[in-house]
Amino acid sequence: MTTREYGIQCIKDEAQALLDLIPKIDEEFDKAVDLILACKGKVIVTGVGKSGHIGAKIAATLASTGTPSFFINPLDVYHGDLGVMTHEDVVLAISNSGTTDELLRFIPMVLHMQIPIIGMSGNPKSLLAKYSTCHLNVHVEKEACPLNLAPTSSTTATLAMGDALAVALMEKRNFRPQDFAHFHPGGELGKRLLTTAQDVMRSEDLPILPPEMHLGEAIILVSKGKLGLGIAEKDGCIIGLITDGDIRRAMEKWQAKFFDRTVSDIMTSSPKTVSPETKISEIQRIMHKYKIHSVLVVDSERHLLGVVDSYSCMI
Repeated sequence: MTTREYGIQCIKDEAQALLDLIPKIDEEFDKAVDLILACKGKVIVTGVGKSGHIGAKIAATLASTGTPSFFINPLDVYHGDLGVMTHEDVVLAISNSGTTDELLRFIPMVLHMQIPIIGMSGNPKSLLAKYSTCHLNVHVEKEACPLNLAPTSSTTATLAMGDALAVALMEKRNFRPQDFAHFHPGGELGKRLLTTAQDVMRSEDLPILPPEMHLGEAIILVSKGKLGLGIAEKDGCIIGLITDGDIRRAMEKWQAKFFDRTVSDIMTSSPKTVSPETKISEIQRIMHKYKIHSVLVVDSERHLLGVVDSYSCMI
């Protein structure tokens, strides 16, 4: 086999391990989800070695999707970290063999505190499975490692089972993109879902046009405004909007008579408006739906406050 073929075979083996995991999602999985949903405290994920690394990722995924969670190494528990646990918590204990000594020595402490244990291992007859409130079976037939020794397929299966738990919990909690944004305020999604029109709108030097202004003059103001539009106002209220496209089409239509026409002849009398509190994600939806590049930000009396264009939404 070539080097590339070894890589392909590894991915095939791990993919098969994931497919073999599907029948193992049974009533024990339901119990695990229900335990976490009923938990009033935190989900404490624990494991040693490679299982610990996978456990840390599972804890991070749970925490970012609405389940308070963190990872703890069972070795640290013997040196004072047991104090972070309360009887309202749930422990997710991970061990591929289900017989990891450091983990099993941690279990009696958890049982003594009457904390429910969700075991996750590749051996449903192991001691971990025996002492768990419910057990998630992540058994794999073989590792993707050619020696069948290095944790490969087994860690992939464990990670996938953790993701399955997180996704099921998200659905049960009706976890929406807005919720995700609150846990990821620094990311692109968080910015789009938390940032509002008033945060990004342009509110100064706006191209305001009286409706009776001739288009020859309007072109100059629209150009100076650098927004590709002009806003028609009367008595302080918005009555219409013209764009670069409107002007071009008017020039093609009227040609020499173009300069005799006024803003009111070509303006859109019902431009799309939003409130200052409208989220950028909603503004992007409006722009996409109506195939426009700008919206006007107005107050409750339709007084102009600013303009948000597509470039403003690129945060």
